[in-house]
Amino acid sequence: MALLWKLASVLSLALAVTLADAKTRDGRLHANLARRPSVPLVPPPEDGPVTSRNGTQLPPYNTTYYFDQLIDHTNPSLGTFKQRFWTTYEFYETGGPIVLFTPGEANAQPYSGYLTNRTINGQIAQELNGVTIVLEHRYYGLSNPFPDLSVKSLRFHTIQQAIDDLEYFAKNVDLPMPGGDAVKPGQAPWILIGGSYSGALTSFTMVNKPNLFQAAYASSAVVESIVDYWGYFQPILEYMPKNCSADVQAVIAHIDSVFTSGNKKEIDSIKALFNMSALTHLDDAAGALRNNLWDWQSLSPSSGGGLFFEFCDALEVKNGVSADPKGWGLEHALQAWGSYWTNTYYENLCGDEDVVSCLGTYNASQEFWTDTSIDNAGRSWMWIVCNEVGFYQEGAPLGHPTIVTRLVQPPYDERQCTYMFPEAFDHLGHLPVPNVDATNKAYHGWFVQENHLFFANGHRDPWREATLAADGTHFRSTPGQPLTISDGFHCSDLSTTNANVDSTVLAVQKQALKTIAGWIAEWKPSKP
Repeated sequence: MALLWKLASVLSLALAVTLADAKTRDGRLHANLARRPSVPLVPPPEDGPVTSRNGTQLPPYNTTYYFDQLIDHTNPSLGTFKQRFWTTYEFYETGGPIVLFTPGEANAQPYSGYLTNRTINGQIAQELNGVTIVLEHRYYGLSNPFPDLSVKSLRFHTIQQAIDDLEYFAKNVDLPMPGGDAVKPGQAPWILIGGSYSGALTSFTMVNKPNLFQAAYASSAVVESIVDYWGYFQPILEYMPKNCSADVQAVIAHIDSVFTSGNKKEIDSIKALFNMSALTHLDDAAGALRNNLWDWQSLSPSSGGGLFFEFCDALEVKNGVSADPKGWGLEHALQAWGSYWTNTYYENLCGDEDVVSCLGTYNASQEFWTDTSIDNAGRSWMWIVCNEVGFYQEGAPLGHPTIVTRLVQPPYDERQCTYMFPEAFDHLGHLPVPNVDATNKAYHGWFVQENHLFFANGHRDPWREATLAADGTHFRSTPGQPLTISDGFHCSDLSTTNANVDSTVLAVQKQALKTIAGWIAEWKPSKP
């Protein structure tokens, strides 16, 4: 056979793998880099062996396999690289579907939970007697065509190459199971699942590779690439506690006013309040406060309050009393935010790093800009951000309420692209602007119209404004392309646990299971 899988040693690296090269607790290289649209982790069961329906003991979920993937789908003569994947046929019966999932922009090792019925992936496999697969995205984790992430090595890191990977994998993989060489598209129905960026990749693949997958499920799919993605903070503004929203808006407006006033005494006073006196660039200082709002992305229906609500409580609870919807006002909120930041939050965010190292972005020689080692998800994602999707998370336009500074605008992030990839952008003579128009044109963005493509979104998802649930879009749900939405957060509908505590998430999952079962029932094998 042309392509081989082989069993690798079983390693339980869990989240430590994903965060190995990270500087912040949420996996970012730097505290003033925007959050990635990442798929939440779902841990696999820890106890008991994995057994098939006929009682056969199967390899553990975290057993790693390798697939020989093409380096360049436009020039196969360049050879192949080892692409990692994980799979189980726990629920499989002959004729069942192959459920393929990639977590997208992350080391995929900790995502073996997506093989199980703790996720919509496993629920589909369990109901339809299918196989589940987790495939690591090229240039993430240990699935790399080259031994580094230099600009030269990254030349094959594109959305289109990632789409082509999915096709080549499906058409050529021999799965490690009885009959695993005879379940390719045409021999068995394949289902593609993704969330967030990989949800967008799911939509893009259905556009670019028609008839390859019999069905697809896209959760919180950021299908519309946007340079100035100030809309990231819109769902947070809408759904955060009203008193917290009022006071955050007041503090941010005040800081922006002072920082643009030229009044050195007042500027220094605010910087000192947040222990940022050493920061010379005011956009770094004001932009750092986005971190308290970025914590919203870590929320789920089953997560509890987390850091975000701890932050709001620090602003809004005074002497055991919570402020009314108008908040306590600027004077109290500013002092309370400064106190919480310096006494509690900074150490959680930056550890023992000094403020310039953790929050400053203007030193192009800092290691996080220059490190080209593999398994560096932040760098790999930045390459896609700078070239194809944008998603710079900035303050809202004037005239619209904002909960983060307006001092940070797309040039702030575009400058960071030149620091991280000078060989790619320094010759331009201007800051690089991501070619989002080309991406949206190639893969149809918001205007995708495909058959057998199920979209699931969340009202409280900070990435909502890049999905088909964006404000003002009013896209119509159809039997072939259902558009569903829960009260969930980011990719909440991928998790079975979230459905257990949120009836709206459960309703989305039930609709998806019924719809996809119908699409799979329509599948017919191709003639040899």
